[in-house]
Amino acid sequence: MKTGILPILALTILATSPVLAFADCDAPTGEWKSREAVRELAEQQGWSLKRIKIDDGCYEVYGTDSAGRRFEAKIDPVTLEIREIEGRHGRR
Repeated sequence: MKTGILPILALTILATSPVLAFADCDAPTGEWKSREAVRELAEQQGWSLKRIKIDDGCYEVYGTDSAGRRFEAKIDPVTLEIREIEGRHGRR
């Protein structure tokens, strides 16, 4: 049965391929900027932060933007680059 081989081959390739996750950060913690630096970035962006946590090696912040819309952002802990932002759909 040749049709049974293709799904198995596809699963094998997927299982052995590296997982690409652009939003993950992998810098050593000794190189990280402080949480205070993240708060300063938020202030420059006009954000009001509710929470800062670490997820997948990145800073993850929850807050509201200058228009009052809720959001969640992933921030590189070394460069403070905003890697991903979700939310901002409606008012609180």
